Amino acid sequence: MVTKELVKNILNTKYEDIPAEVIEHAKKSFYNWMGVAIGASRHESVDMVLAVANEVNKEADVNILGREEKVDILMAALINGMSSHIFDYDDTHLDTIHHPSGPVAPVVLALGQKYNLTGEQIIHAFTLGCEVELRIANAVYPSHYQLGYHITSSTGVFGAAVAAGILLDLNETELTYALGIAGTQSFGLREMFGTMTKPFHPGKAAQNGLLAALMAKQGFTSSEQVIEAKRGFANVYAPESNLEEVNTNWGKTWEIYKNSFKPYACGIVLHPAIDACIHFGKKYKVEEVEKINLYVNQYVLELTGKPTPKTGLEGKFSIYHTGSVAFLYGDAGESEYKDEIVNSAEVVAFREKINPVIDENIPEESVKGVITLKNGETEEIYIERATGSVENPMTLEALTAKFNKLVEPILGAEKSATIKSVILTIENENNVNQLLNQTV
Repeated sequence: MVTKELVKNILNTKYEDIPAEVIEHAKKSFYNWMGVAIGASRHESVDMVLAVANEVNKEADVNILGREEKVDILMAALINGMSSHIFDYDDTHLDTIHHPSGPVAPVVLALGQKYNLTGEQIIHAFTLGCEVELRIANAVYPSHYQLGYHITSSTGVFGAAVAAGILLDLNETELTYALGIAGTQSFGLREMFGTMTKPFHPGKAAQNGLLAALMAKQGFTSSEQVIEAKRGFANVYAPESNLEEVNTNWGKTWEIYKNSFKPYACGIVLHPAIDACIHFGKKYKVEEVEKINLYVNQYVLELTGKPTPKTGLEGKFSIYHTGSVAFLYGDAGESEYKDEIVNSAEVVAFREKINPVIDENIPEESVKGVITLKNGETEEIYIERATGSVENPMTLEALTAKFNKLVEPILGAEKSATIKSVILTIENENNVNQLLNQTV
């Protein structure tokens, strides 16, 4: 049975069984996640959910990253997970367009703080939690995603439950039940992209997965075959699936090692177009440009075809806005997705020159850009793999620059540097609270 085999694999994988290079990449994933979570911690949607937390008024002993407030572990998992996805700047597993850290990292931090856990315990649970959700995502992608589910939350809930289950020391039966309880809480609709509800998805997946593990530890029962059953996750949520992806080569190949980090604060499918437009923007003046054709896979336009975005969140799903700011400003960071930039006359005018063209011969991860100048001259560029992809990754230096840009305005340079130092050597920490003390 797929579910039981997965549980055995999880419980038989100790920290020392994970290759050193996988741990190092997991730490980079964790570091990147914390930067984007702190960076968005003052967003109005965080204020809204904190207001709900105050109404709940439970025991408050877990940090909200980047803020002074504390809440209970369930609400902390929700808010920190949501915060990390608000800017759409978090990590991405390109094979499935999954953002693995969002549902898992807030769970290990919440439990780590509550129970004074070590850094080794935290990164062990984080790594395996991410690995599980990505393997399940592989099994149901692309049909699950094409059906309309937001795969980060719908499969992320399993990763959250596994990470929590490891830290709560669940036994085999309990962890099996935790996966079942998590799976029945799987949710997230792609219809919500471009609204506050999209980042709510990974936060709720974190909260649901943590709740599943807590309930299982109390003896709460569920199906023991949630993944593969006739009416289980895969058969209900995916018209086509390959469940061999869940356990094959466990411990030999690592999906988290394929995790990539974004240099741009928007959907990963836009990144090749950004690279192309930045290239053109460095060479030509606005008044010289007649149009920029961006030849993309149909899937890219399906996700990012909003021609007239009105808010920053909508702009993150607009190839028109994104191409415009990439050309004009030479970047597509969080600043380029502020509401006032989306609605600025200069940006609105130039996005009329951005012309996406569907070309099924071009893969989702690539773009062909052709700029036509008013004098009739043209230039073509082909971006096979965008900056930040696995094949063209961000360096640690670039990741640090991104982290500092997000975190220093909130916490200051000293704390930003300390967080980096602690995370990149987290396995040596006797208590994760040293890290969390730097995040407020």
